[in-house]
Amino acid sequence: MSGRRRKRMCPSNDERDRILQAREMGGPPFHLPWRSFAEFFDERVHDAHRAGKPFLTYYDESRGSTGPVRRVYSYANFGELVGRAASFMRERLGLRRGDRVAAVLFNHDQTVLVSFAAWTLGVAVVPINVEEAIEKKRYILEHSEASVVFCWQDYVEEIRSIRKEVPMLRAVVAVGDDPEWLLISPPPCPSPIEGEGQGGEASLEDVALIVYTSGTTGPPKGVVLTARNLLIDADGIAEWHGFGPDDRLMCVLPIHHVNGTVVTLMTPFYFGGGAVLNRKFKSAVFWRRIHDEGVTCVSVVPTLLEFLLDADEDLKPYRLDRFRGVICGAGPLLKETAARFEDRFRFPIRHGYGLSETTCYSCFLPNDLPANQHRRWLTDYDFPSIGLPIRHNEMAILDVHGREVQEYVRGEICIRGRTVCAGYFKRPDANEAAFQWGWFRSGDEGFYVRDEKGRPFLFISGRIKELIIRGGVNISPLEIDDVLKGHPAVQFAMAVPFENRYYGEEIAAYVVPREGTATPTEAAVLEYCRKRLPFSKRPKVILFGQDVPYTTTGKPKRLELKARLAETLAAYKDTQFKETP
Repeated sequence: MSGRRRKRMCPSNDERDRILQAREMGGPPFHLPWRSFAEFFDERVHDAHRAGKPFLTYYDESRGSTGPVRRVYSYANFGELVGRAASFMRERLGLRRGDRVAAVLFNHDQTVLVSFAAWTLGVAVVPINVEEAIEKKRYILEHSEASVVFCWQDYVEEIRSIRKEVPMLRAVVAVGDDPEWLLISPPPCPSPIEGEGQGGEASLEDVALIVYTSGTTGPPKGVVLTARNLLIDADGIAEWHGFGPDDRLMCVLPIHHVNGTVVTLMTPFYFGGGAVLNRKFKSAVFWRRIHDEGVTCVSVVPTLLEFLLDADEDLKPYRLDRFRGVICGAGPLLKETAARFEDRFRFPIRHGYGLSETTCYSCFLPNDLPANQHRRWLTDYDFPSIGLPIRHNEMAILDVHGREVQEYVRGEICIRGRTVCAGYFKRPDANEAAFQWGWFRSGDEGFYVRDEKGRPFLFISGRIKELIIRGGVNISPLEIDDVLKGHPAVQFAMAVPFENRYYGEEIAAYVVPREGTATPTEAAVLEYCRKRLPFSKRPKVILFGQDVPYTTTGKPKRLELKARLAETLAAYKDTQFKETP
């Protein structure tokens, strides 16, 4: 790349120092025994004791005419195919260490091959959801300066249509369902630019992923994760949950996000276990697949727990003695949902928290808690606890000046340690805001409560940008969501603020009625809330609907819903809502 572009990508000294400080932590040092991802990968796939053991099992219900497609890759077979893919990238595409490739793909075995092959070369992967709008795809391709796109065959023409607007892009490679696609030559492409790519030896500090966030308040930001980030978080997750070679983790979340990639692909590869990758989550096959594949743990988001509860499948036909529960995070878990799921299915929720900027998970509830203590931390406070930091992180609740707050006092959840990302790609403005006080600022509000041993159990009470500020008082919408979801006729509910002349913001609720029950009236829902919430936190307006905006990982989009309802709620701007006796 040109000197001008290289200079623009380099952070300033002050910016670099802040990021480096946030990536360090106190306590004993931790050493990974590999010099590069390639060295780690070769050790795993060339281990004679592991060679014939299945690493990746892929299922796809959408493409089998007589049943689901099922393909199994042993460690040795996976290593061979990744090696072939790496040769394809190096010899036919001219990719070199430090380059970036975009993956406009979905949950598929070929997507996994592309990612692992790139990482063995020291090439960064930029995952892009195939269902993203074309403008967002164009922005990410241009901003990331990806030189090659691996694209699902159905979307090739769309990517080619914007190729002229992405000057760094020199090849688009069509990926299909055939596992032998690597034998097909890609379209002719120019030779690599002279001098492009980094010299020197591969390192664990090579960039592995640039994951673009949703960009709810501006253009998406590219989170830079190194190979060390991926391996360190995999180590922390495996160590916390006691995962070993006999464990099999199932992936039902999209692997263009860190949860699917880090928890249920990288982590089992790290500890020498197995991964069961599903094209999509389907509640109708969830429990049967755990039975068929001997799955020991699945990573989910709270929305999927609701889908499983709604399906209410009888588990008696299945042998689930190896299954040890679900890892759950990446979205607000309501107390009511947690209690219902554990009471109904009798498997524990391993609740945790993390962000793309911290690779994935930063903390979890301890797994060795007695049953009554586990339930206490899930349901006895306003929100379920997210637990304690994994061994590679420190976490704290800080005030607006970067000072630690007292127990129960709300502030911002901040993280520092080995899983913290290397910053935002080409965004010094975002880095300045996020890496402050020697911590990464999450943008999430939270608090902590000490247990009998003095350990500070953490809680998340909501996104700071999503807080409702009524009469100068901060109100977490999650508290209101939790109450609304307790109504027997409510399937989904979300509190949203709207502009009000008297209090600055007032509270409305968007409610999706539960199928098979009588649709509740606005008056009935308001009365239900009156008995359970103080007037200041009660919704004043109830809007009913059926459509909920979700991210691809199953998080409901509160800010998008707020914008969608703004015109309707504008009618209440000048209304002074008063408490009735």
